[in-house]
Amino acid sequence: MTPKAPTNPKFVVIGGGTGSFTLLSVLKYYVRDITALVNMADDGGSTGVLRDELGVLPPGDIRQCLVALSESSEQMRELFNYRFPEGIFGGHSFGNLFLSAVEKMTDNFAEAVELASEVLKIQGRVVPMTLEDCKLVLDVEGQSPVVGEHAIGETQFNGYEKPNIHFESRVAINPQAVIALDEADLIIIAPGNLYASLAPALLVDGVGDALRKSKAKVVYVANLVNKPHQTSKFAVHDYVHELERFADGAFIDHVLFNTDQPSKELLDRYALEGEYPVLVDDDMLKKASYKAQGGRFLGKQDYTRDPNDTLLTRSLIRHDADAVARALMRIYFSE
Repeated sequence: MTPKAPTNPKFVVIGGGTGSFTLLSVLKYYVRDITALVNMADDGGSTGVLRDELGVLPPGDIRQCLVALSESSEQMRELFNYRFPEGIFGGHSFGNLFLSAVEKMTDNFAEAVELASEVLKIQGRVVPMTLEDCKLVLDVEGQSPVVGEHAIGETQFNGYEKPNIHFESRVAINPQAVIALDEADLIIIAPGNLYASLAPALLVDGVGDALRKSKAKVVYVANLVNKPHQTSKFAVHDYVHELERFADGAFIDHVLFNTDQPSKELLDRYALEGEYPVLVDDDMLKKASYKAQGGRFLGKQDYTRDPNDTLLTRSLIRHDADAVARALMRIYFSE
């Protein structure tokens, strides 16, 4: 007899940035026990400036996940996301400054995350994938290495050549992340920049082993749009192949991919930047060891950019987080 799924399941979401924020903001209404495991290689925008000037660990993706899981007032959530419009703090969010200030005061980033969790009254936990200062490196044949997540995200290379991306030195997994993966009932790889967001989460030493040892089903929520000059011709199965390469072996059980189409106007805007929807190769998905499921996962609401968010470019095409959350719950209860 197949055991029943727990009625209070433990979900773990791996990623960072917009992809995790969008999913966590809705998934928390379906599952009470959520742990967000966050990539800690971010060095762009406000986060990059704070890392360079204060020597702190990257607060930006942590802040987004904290706000996503917050059950505090709308004003408090808006405060943590508030970006100063001008002056020396121009482009910086209050939440990033708060986390950095507490880290400097306590010399402990984990304490800063814990305090922010209490202030924001978050549901679940936000856990850095590592607590070590780490720098991502891309080796380019015949050229100097590209150092830093943001720089790698802006580098043009052919994704099919399996770019050699690694950390500058060994980076150990946070013990709390090991516990979360071990106790999880469902693990979700959130959509995000493949080489500059998801890769640094999976490259942390010990993550791949923890994923394979976990009893949980692992679901990858595939990206909506390819990144020009990096994943420009990628299909869904190419993303899975790269994720498992970074984790040193197979670990993905299910894949959710979008079958909906953006409006022609939005597609045309993206095409100007060389960005096109992720391809779907049905033959390859049928042969895969994982179960691939298509669905209408494209968000219908227009994304409104924060006019004070001047330090980075943000995506306009977003997932329908509620549709994704419902699909994840079906997978969880399906076996």
